[in-house]
Amino acid sequence: MTTAIDPQPDAQLDLRGTPCPINFVRTKLRLEQMAAGQLLEVWLDAGEPIEQVPDSLVMAGYTLGAIAPQDDFFVVQVRCPDHDVA
Repeated sequence: MTTAIDPQPDAQLDLRGTPCPINFVRTKLRLEQMAAGQLLEVWLDAGEPIEQVPDSLVMAGYTLGAIAPQDDFFVVQVRCPDHDVA
């Protein structure tokens, strides 16, 4: 999935250099602190992080807003759901 990046996320989380599965855990913890409907922007490294984290978020019940490559990392935007997720 690649759609336009929302220029105004509610929060950003820079996880470049963070290994799997720690980057997924930190993303999920941050999302749990956010209000329903808010948008979290996560910065992930190429390779395993961008291959694993988006899929893990979808499996956990989150909705991806956009995934976009940057110069040396990826931007993933995740929408906080209106209901509790696993």
